[in-house]
Amino acid sequence: MFNGIIYNQGTIEKIAKRPKGINIFVKSKLKVSKKDIGLSVACDGVCLTLISYKSKLMEFYLSKETILRSKFRYIKNKDKINLELPLKYGTKISGHICQGHVDTVAKVLNIKKIDKSFIFDFEIPKKERKHLIEKASICVNGISLTISKVTKKGFQIWIIPHTYKETNLSKLNKHSLVNIEIDILSKYVRNYFYEKK
Repeated sequence: MFNGIIYNQGTIEKIAKRPKGINIFVKSKLKVSKKDIGLSVACDGVCLTLISYKSKLMEFYLSKETILRSKFRYIKNKDKINLELPLKYGTKISGHICQGHVDTVAKVLNIKKIDKSFIFDFEIPKKERKHLIEKASICVNGISLTISKVTKKGFQIWIIPHTYKETNLSKLNKHSLVNIEIDILSKYVRNYFYEKK
């Protein structure tokens, strides 16, 4: 479980393709060691298991399901990804509860700068739009954000300078892809009432 507050980024240093998956090797300043093998780490919002750590490189295995659900099917060497360690008991939750279970991939439609902030417009698949609620939380590339507006094709968010600087949102351009995890509360409540009908 995570809270979508990003303090670290990593760089994809190596990608090893497998018959039905891939292994990625990530270099970062994240404080882990060989004792942490088996630890869950949110990589651009996707909960992955650390399977090896050597020479400051973290290795993760991505199954076919993870690849199909996320933007990792387009991953390349030198890509920057957001990293977050799991919450510990007593940790302050500044964002919202994120599971690391990515629902879909969104596309950047437009980026506009207003004063020192940035407005991002995203398009998501039609079947996921029903879960969007204005002012609800949403996880974009592992970042806890707030939906400022629900649009015809998706949603809009405002990004403050600190978030823009400390995450890989600064690397995005028009048509870039991002991982999306819709707020679990929104999904569960909607599903509850839908099942009641």
